[in-house]
Amino acid sequence: MSDSPAPRDGHRLAHRPLARRAVLGWLGASTAVTVLAACGAGEAEAKAFPVHFSEAEWRKRLTPEQFRILRKQGTEYPGTSPLLHEHRKGTFCCAADGHPLFASATKYDSKTGWPSFWQALPGAIGTSTDWGLGDVRTEVHCARCGGHLGHVFNDGPRPTGKRYCMNGAALQFKPA
Repeated sequence: MSDSPAPRDGHRLAHRPLARRAVLGWLGASTAVTVLAACGAGEAEAKAFPVHFSEAEWRKRLTPEQFRILRKQGTEYPGTSPLLHEHRKGTFCCAADGHPLFASATKYDSKTGWPSFWQALPGAIGTSTDWGLGDVRTEVHCARCGGHLGHVFNDGPRPTGKRYCMNGAALQFKPA
């Protein structure tokens, strides 16, 4: 038997406002995350890019997977891109507009399942804040068309310490 007295009805009622406040606080926090995610999503599309088409034209130019990734900020399953195993000399370009993005000399195996690079070509990419998963990440997009390529992280190799983790479907390889 417990030494503490049984709660009185008034005592139980005293906990209800606290629980209600906690629930309302959680709802408020989740709403704030949703709003921030909506504000950050599509940041690249809001900017003017030299290459632009209507959504219908992008759908004609790209495969369904490329459209989902490049125009709708999707991602591919890890380990599915043939470019993951591309080791020839050449250039990785944007699959939407052919803009050169990464030199093959900067590609490395990050063991993540996506083609990874430690440096982009000068002026090739842009970045924006991505709140899509409720966590702040840095989205990488093509500087010419705004197409979503992937994300950049600060856990890459020297000399930059960057890991440009790219969707292979957003890239095309041009051998040297």
